Amino acid sequence: MLAVNSDPMPKARVCAAIFALLGGGAVAAVFEVATPADIAFRHENSPTPQKYLIEAMGGGVALFDYNNDGLLDIFFVNSGQISATQALPTFARASERYWNRLYRQNKDGSYTDVTFAAGLSSAGDGNYGMGVATADYDNDGFTDLYVTSYGRNVLYRNSGNGTFSDVTAKAGVASPGWSVSAGFFDYDNDGRLDLYVTRYMEWDFKHSKSCGTSPRFYCSPSEFPAVASALFRNLGNGAFEDVTQKTGIAAKKGRALGVAFADYDADGFPDIVVANDGMEQFLFHNDGGKGFTERGLEAGIALTDDGKRISGMGVDFRDFDNDGDPDIIITDLARQNYALYRNDGHGLFSYRSMQTGVTALTNLNSGWGVGFVDFDNDGWKDLFAAQSHVMDNVEGLDASLHYLEPPLLALNHAGRFERGDPGTTVASAGRGAAFGDLDNDGWMDVVMTVLGGKPQIFHNRKASGHWLTLKLRGTRGNRDGQGAIITAGKRHEIATTAGSYVSANDPRVHLGLGTETTTDIEILWPSGTKQKLTAVAANQILTVTEPEAR
Repeated sequence: MLAVNSDPMPKARVCAAIFALLGGGAVAAVFEVATPADIAFRHENSPTPQKYLIEAMGGGVALFDYNNDGLLDIFFVNSGQISATQALPTFARASERYWNRLYRQNKDGSYTDVTFAAGLSSAGDGNYGMGVATADYDNDGFTDLYVTSYGRNVLYRNSGNGTFSDVTAKAGVASPGWSVSAGFFDYDNDGRLDLYVTRYMEWDFKHSKSCGTSPRFYCSPSEFPAVASALFRNLGNGAFEDVTQKTGIAAKKGRALGVAFADYDADGFPDIVVANDGMEQFLFHNDGGKGFTERGLEAGIALTDDGKRISGMGVDFRDFDNDGDPDIIITDLARQNYALYRNDGHGLFSYRSMQTGVTALTNLNSGWGVGFVDFDNDGWKDLFAAQSHVMDNVEGLDASLHYLEPPLLALNHAGRFERGDPGTTVASAGRGAAFGDLDNDGWMDVVMTVLGGKPQIFHNRKASGHWLTLKLRGTRGNRDGQGAIITAGKRHEIATTAGSYVSANDPRVHLGLGTETTTDIEILWPSGTKQKLTAVAANQILTVTEPEAR
């Protein structure tokens, strides 16, 4: 049974008419916003008059198939209870109200809350939840969970029998402090997935600040010391080595929120882009799997085209213009414009927000979770962003801005973005966004979390384009082929669950094919193996196994 969004149809039709008058392209809604009634999760961030900054930052969500039944399940990260005078915080995570939640998708499309049965009900005292990353880190055929927090992060190993176990201590990946997003990738191409964790700042309740008097508001991140993020190398025996120092990651302190991975210079090793809040953005170049050099400024992604810093929050690292090179989108605060950096080749990017239409679409908006995803299957990746200002009383400071905002859907017309209809005009405090095909119909859906509220599920209504979904099976590298580069004509995709903000995406590779009913596929596996498939039929979910070494 679906609980249909309360947004009235007349309001949606008025909005669609406005889009048409403004030249916003097709007015048909791409999504139906309808969350199953059996998903009862509500994110609890416990805002207080003290304006503790952690209150505004949580809301992770992951789409992954934890029991290998072919259906995507949904994991939500909850935050916790904050008291007005916080001394030794526990955040009341033992209370059911503040549990993280795992919902198993059933064959009929309904969902069952399996949090307790799966062993995920205990988030641990002192952990105020933030985000989630997913991957089969031990190559045993089952997807594992890594949950970030203000406090201590937790690695849950999937036991393969429907349950998870906390293996954080053995793995050595607790990474205390304030972690936000995380992602798995194989930086040294040894076949084992490593872990990158973004860390926001040095902050605790004792040294917390609120700014302003009437009204009080959340302080700028510049009020708190920057901190280095963390990189853990997978040793293959269930443990990770903290290589933050030896790889050069520790050399750059930031206020990191989002993270994504791609090989931007085609040298065979995945690089890292980090969205930093209120400072320059980072691009860590992978130096042959041995370490990283931060090249954001020289590559052209550290600042805007006029040399300004942005409040980077969410990020995606994919090819939006079908030229074969991964590009970068970073969401930020209102009046900064979401930053789109086009990969020009030779290790250089150019700021293209104005030329692509992104500036006009986002100037007065603040964005969080974000993704380049082909929602209409026309062969061009569209843009979706969860939106909301960080300050819940921003109207009192600037009447032209709004705390609650509807999400952004922008359709990609040959490299230029035009506003689409996401199926709702309801404003909310959007945070995390995870992208995947929930019902295996070949049309990409979105699950968006709402700070202090219930999540929204954007079901793709479907149009006329053809599609192909690849489920990769690595044999010489990591089992799920994370990091593989897929080419189908002019379309290029990267196999990764990372990106967006505090969220993890469907690990399968989705390709919109437009009018094509067959396509040739080339896969460059992380091991360096090249695999070609010819005349692959459209409109199917295809499992592709990496060829064994000869």
